[in-house]
Amino acid sequence: MSDFEEELVEEIESFDDIRDEVRDLTSEMDFAVAAWHEDGRWTLATLPDPYDIAQIITRLKSQQTNGGSIALISIDEEFFILIRVLGSHISLFLSDATAALDYPVAEELLEIADIPMPEDDEEPGPVGHIGILNDLGLSEMEITALCEDEELFPDEQLEAIAARLGFGEEFSELLDL
Repeated sequence: MSDFEEELVEEIESFDDIRDEVRDLTSEMDFAVAAWHEDGRWTLATLPDPYDIAQIITRLKSQQTNGGSIALISIDEEFFILIRVLGSHISLFLSDATAALDYPVAEELLEIADIPMPEDDEEPGPVGHIGILNDLGLSEMEITALCEDEELFPDEQLEAIAARLGFGEEFSELLDL
């Protein structure tokens, strides 16, 4: 192998190392968890890519039970997303509509849910199906209050949601919170 080829291989390997470091950093801040209720208990699993809404929906469809399945997604310590698949019905919720101005994943969610993009000067606030978890015991008022609590990071908001739904300990253990 020539010197040029060896240098090229080393350069490619260094890029792979950088990509792995970025992926590790991203996975610490961003996560997606699927939850479904079966035989009287909740089952949880991490989802591989919190930025791939279509893949998450496909995964939720494959874990369908009587109560459907839920994805709890935290992005960049800025906002969270809830997705619920119940039969053929898909419900989408975004904790802060203005996140779509800066994050493609939030913009994609608005597009899928057919929700208009917010204006640059719009106030932050939740959008989508706010009653997404009503039948599981989490009211619209509670979820709105969590979204408006500026003291909580998205992972803490999702941890509170998980606790309210009855799988808080499992959620915290799965994510090592």
